Amino acid sequence: QGVLVPGLGTFAVVPDQINSIDKVYVVRRPVFQLDMDISCLQELVVPTVMIPGDIMIMPLDYWWLSQTNSLPPDVVRGCVEETILLYSFQLRDRQRPTFTFENIGILSCQDNVLCMQFHCSCIAGLESQDTCVALLLT
Repeated sequence: QGVLVPGLGTFAVVPDQINSIDKVYVVRRPVFQLDMDISCLQELVVPTVMIPGDIMIMPLDYWWLSQTNSLPPDVVRGCVEETILLYSFQLRDRQRPTFTFENIGILSCQDNVLCMQFHCSCIAGLESQDTCVALLLT
């Protein structure tokens, strides 16, 4: 399953396979597919991440988020939208802020490459059997 954050991108968990000499590992790993107007992000390189078509993508659940912080869903929606708008303006103005997603990872710009770095704890939480392989792939 994946989650679409409007104006920013999609987070999803995808299966990935790696072959070793004596075993085939299939692990679940997180990915992020940017959904911003890349033409406005001058001089930035954005890695191409493709989320398979069979992954169900759901919109961000503002009601669920509101339950975690006791704010009304419309206030949460407004905060998310304004934060993403501010982040995109900063990128367009050649500022390079980091965008931290608690318990998930950090969207940052390093050497003009905009990339999502997932926290080890996020990866380990998704893959309990072959955690080391998932960490290496991600």
